Amino acid sequence: MQNLHDTVIIGGGQSGMAMSYHLRKRQREHVVLERKRIAERWLGERWDSLRFQFPNWSLRLPGFEYAGDSPDAFAHHREVGKFVEDYAKFIDAPVRCGTEISLLRRDRHSDRFLIETNDGLFSASRVVVATGPFQRPSLPPSSRDLPPHVYQVHASDYRNPEQLAPGAVLVVGSGASGCQIADELNADGRVVYFSVSAHRRVPRRYRDHDSFWWFMSMGRFDAPINSFPGRKYPTTTVITGVNGGYDVDVRRFVREGGVALGRLKSVTGGKLYFNDDAEDVLTEADRAFCDFKRAADECASAKSLDLPVEEVKDTPGRPVPVLPIPNLDLKTANIGSVVWCTGYTFDFGWLDIPVFDEGGAPIQERGVTNCPNLYFLGLHWMHTFKSGLLFGVGEDAAYIADHMAEAR
Repeated sequence: MQNLHDTVIIGGGQSGMAMSYHLRKRQREHVVLERKRIAERWLGERWDSLRFQFPNWSLRLPGFEYAGDSPDAFAHHREVGKFVEDYAKFIDAPVRCGTEISLLRRDRHSDRFLIETNDGLFSASRVVVATGPFQRPSLPPSSRDLPPHVYQVHASDYRNPEQLAPGAVLVVGSGASGCQIADELNADGRVVYFSVSAHRRVPRRYRDHDSFWWFMSMGRFDAPINSFPGRKYPTTTVITGVNGGYDVDVRRFVREGGVALGRLKSVTGGKLYFNDDAEDVLTEADRAFCDFKRAADECASAKSLDLPVEEVKDTPGRPVPVLPIPNLDLKTANIGSVVWCTGYTFDFGWLDIPVFDEGGAPIQERGVTNCPNLYFLGLHWMHTFKSGLLFGVGEDAAYIADHMAEAR
């Protein structure tokens, strides 16, 4: 027996909840199908010490905002998950948890969608895929070349230093996860080798305001993906809310005893080989740090903001040059564990409709695909910088809900 619905939302995270809010507001019947529990990735797929990267006052979903007594603090990831759970109750979202989807396809005899699940067959006139930007952990081919005695874990499964094998640790990838995990392991007293990749860093606070406030004031969250050549979004910006928030800086990591390396090139015969690009990567990150401050100063001046003045230096702090290390012997370096902070790939093998490019990414414009009534929501840089961020998904959800109404 089919479960008949006007709209099926796939995914019970922040995006799915924001979509549910806007559909309910427009009195459109719908159901939300969630493979595990509401906000599963916040509640069960983060390391123990992770905190929200933005201040609590930025926690907001349509019609619902942070109401605690610590607006400038940074919520633990489980608190963020609870925020999304509380929101689902607030909007009375029609969620069916524990519903695993095996196939989404078009009905050959109608314009409807058929969704095969472990809880039966669903039929819908419209489908919104809101499964988020972090789906399948991405591991490089070199992960298969490591000896079996080396413990390997992706950032999505890393929880704490005690989980790792004895000895030194290699952290690969300097996005937000890599930088924070490398800092945590370094502070724990481990010998940490850090294979860096391109990233941008910004001050946690500048001129008495959090970087989130500056991003909003400068309009950077509203930058559309179409404003970038080839719709290629900028390099990842790394920030953290751990320990009350601090400036992420790989050079400081080196000053505190860590070892920075270039990008991991290959693994052969128990040896790791690296590119000679670590210093170049950190120089670019430093440049981004200074550029952010200059842009903030220009914004403050243009808006005549009365803010404390801070001196902008050409080089933030005392520069620590990173000397090239072309290779490491796993045994000599006593590396017992590797933490892969190498990002994620899409996982839409269950979606049997041709709406993807050669790399498996959905082809869409602000969530609208070339397949009528099939939408995506909550993807990284789907429409703007904030499209994949908790506080920003609501605007794209509203756009999709309006598109549904206009497409009638």
